[in-house]
Amino acid sequence: MNNQHDIRQNTELSDNALKWKPVSTEHIVQDKWIDFRRMAYELPDGTVFSPYYNFSRRSYVVIVASDEEGRYLCVRQYRHGIGEVTTEFVAGGIECDSDREYLTKQDTITSREDALEAAKRELEEETGYSSDEWEHLITIPSAATIADNYAFIYRAKNCRRTHAQHTDSTEFLRMERLSADEIEALIAAGKFQQAVHVMAWLLSQR
Repeated sequence: MNNQHDIRQNTELSDNALKWKPVSTEHIVQDKWIDFRRMAYELPDGTVFSPYYNFSRRSYVVIVASDEEGRYLCVRQYRHGIGEVTTEFVAGGIECDSDREYLTKQDTITSREDALEAAKRELEEETGYSSDEWEHLITIPSAATIADNYAFIYRAKNCRRTHAQHTDSTEFLRMERLSADEIEALIAAGKFQQAVHVMAWLLSQR
C-alpha cells in the first residue's frame, strides 16, 4: 500500500514539473456558444510563450446504437468544418442550466444535464428510436490539445422505434440503418469522418 502511495506521489511531483502556468488570457470570442481564448503560458523552463489558442464548448454524447435486427443507427448530415455530408453515429450536446452552452470553472457539474439522459434524448430526437439496454463505454476529452470539453460514449442495443423523429431547427439529417460490414467499409475508405465516432465503434466491438 505504501509503495502505491509513493509511486502516485512521485508521479504527481514529476508531472508538476511538466505543467504550464497561464500568464494571460484574452477572450477573442465569448458568447453563449463558445469561449475562444488567446493564452500566454510560462513553460517549465521559465520562458513565456504566446499565442496558444484554446476554447470551451459544451460536452457531448455519441451513441453506437443498434436495432433489434442488429443494424446500426447512423445519420447523414452536413459538417461545415470539412464542408461535406458525413455518415456518423447519433450525437449531440449535453445541455447546461445557464445562458451558455458550456461549463466554466465557476459552474458545478450539477448545472449540466445528465450524460445518459442526454444520450437517450438525442437518440430519440434524431432517429425516433429508444433502448432499454445502455452501456457507458468511455468519457474522454474531445480534443485535449485545444478544448476542455468531453465526449461521453455509449452503446445502446435492441433499439426500437417508439417516436417520430424530431430534430432541432438547425438539424437536417437522414437516418440510415447500416450493417457492421458497411460501417467497417466506410471507415476503411475514409468515409466515416468523425474521429471520436471511429473510436466509439472500435470500443463497442471489443
